[in-house]
Amino acid sequence: MEFDAAFFAMIALAIFVAVVIYLKLPGRIAAMLDERAEKISKDLDEAKRLREEAQALLAEYERKRKSAEDEAAEIIEAAREEADRLTGEATSSLEALVARRSRAVEEKIAQAETQAIADVRRQSADLAVEAARRVLADQMKDKSEDYVAQAIRDISSKLN
Repeated sequence: MEFDAAFFAMIALAIFVAVVIYLKLPGRIAAMLDERAEKISKDLDEAKRLREEAQALLAEYERKRKSAEDEAAEIIEAAREEADRLTGEATSSLEALVARRSRAVEEKIAQAETQAIADVRRQSADLAVEAARRVLADQMKDKSEDYVAQAIRDISSKLN
């Protein structure tokens, strides 16, 4: 009886399969794959949890940003109203001064009126700008430097 290469290959394959079964390699491989799948599942759960935390933080920071913008708008509006009020008070006091002095000397009143209007407006503008700058600077520390500078320029240009 002649043994050819196919017969020896068959015998070697049978021995290999027997060794694999004897050493329980399929079970070990399955356990390793199950362990790996469980680790991947845990990693995915952790990634999902981290993503949800990040979304919650993003939503919270968006709410804070919106709140800060709303507060800045309110502060700017309050500063404008205060500037208008100060201008109104200054105008009223100037009119009273002009009325009293008009009875005395017409030439002096014309000079005093021009000077008083300029002084009152300049002081009103300076006070309003300084008040707005202080209020806005205290309330808006981070991104508000541009907003404050623009608001001060707006108020200053409207009052002068």
